[in-house]
Amino acid sequence: MTLFDPPAPLAERLRPRTVAEVVGQSHLLGPGKPLTRVLASGRLGSLILWGPPGVGKTTLARLLAGEVGAHFIPLSAVSAGVKDVREATAEAERLRGRGQRTILFLDEIHRFNKAQQDALLPHVESGLLTLIGATTENPSFEVNPALRSRARTLVLQALTQEEVRQLLDRALSDPRGLPGVAAQPEALELLARLAEGDARRALSTLEVAASLSNPVTPESITEAFGKHLPAMDKNGEDFYNLISALHKSVRGSHVDGALYWLARMIEGGADTMYVARRVVRMAAEDIGLADPQALRLCVAARDTVEFLGSPEGDLALAQAVVYLALAPKSNSVYVAWKNALDAVREGETLPVPFHLRNAPTGLMRQQGYGKGYAYYFDDPEGSFEQHYLPDGVQLGLYAPTGEGWEARVAERWRKLQEAHGEAAQPEE
Repeated sequence: MTLFDPPAPLAERLRPRTVAEVVGQSHLLGPGKPLTRVLASGRLGSLILWGPPGVGKTTLARLLAGEVGAHFIPLSAVSAGVKDVREATAEAERLRGRGQRTILFLDEIHRFNKAQQDALLPHVESGLLTLIGATTENPSFEVNPALRSRARTLVLQALTQEEVRQLLDRALSDPRGLPGVAAQPEALELLARLAEGDARRALSTLEVAASLSNPVTPESITEAFGKHLPAMDKNGEDFYNLISALHKSVRGSHVDGALYWLARMIEGGADTMYVARRVVRMAAEDIGLADPQALRLCVAARDTVEFLGSPEGDLALAQAVVYLALAPKSNSVYVAWKNALDAVREGETLPVPFHLRNAPTGLMRQQGYGKGYAYYFDDPEGSFEQHYLPDGVQLGLYAPTGEGWEARVAERWRKLQEAHGEAAQPEE
């Protein structure tokens, strides 16, 4: 660094220099915990560190390498490729000849495609490279099974508000941090809450706030932090967890839960048309015939979102979600459709009975197509007596519930079954 180089960011200056300085992750680094035992043994195997941003994945990887005396090669999957892996492998070969081991740290390992991940396999398997991969995405989906089987996955947790506050206090007292800067306690408490467990974001905000006022105030924290956007990866696990929470809150008839998770998705930047499509699905899957109006309303909400966009169309989604949460629930059609698909997939492909077949030509009529078909409006009784399934097949696919509108048709359904000779027989 020269006199004219800008100083490193606060988060970089305050990186822990030893494992003892690490804040958080006590479930991994506490007495008798997994990493503590590994470091005591001196035998560090390949690891995948999975956790949210700003919890110390990179820092921990560097410290682990130092603790076991290994050479540390950092790569980012955003910019690195197979060529960089080859160069790291060649360097590891040279160092092995001197008796030194190499740790390859691959940040955002989930961004490596299958071929790139496969390129690591032989070197990890042979022990030439000890791999430490870091990811914010679920390794079950983003890391190849072959690579996962050769590395232990450790889950890092977001820091608690108390742990973030501890880091902020350190930043104000450590000579590497912000010497001479003071902060009001309520400002630090606000920042510890806003950071949502992200140490990097907390320290970066504190550094900006310190340039705005000394002492740091809640107002300068708010200005430095900017708009608070709830965390959500549009293509990652968080996104699907949120849509799952929304769907299950609707199914459970919990209006506040449904509105909360919808707001989390909208504020997090979710594609509103995707959310609208899922809301339409909820109407068909979980409300069904208990309230046939629900599907119409949700389709209208989808059209409103498409027509108005966001934020104006968001209100239509909120209306639809509240309606669905309050509506009576029935998955009878959902279950009946699944039963029908299972019956088709698992059963024989049986011919359509002749009386149900289409007969548009004379030749087909001569073959018996459509013969004996009883047209309901001409012969209601005969219509009920004929069979509507392949010969010898009896199914019980649909079972109406007693919820909402569907309760009104349950009695008609029972009478129709009797008319078709399909009433349920008592078990012997």
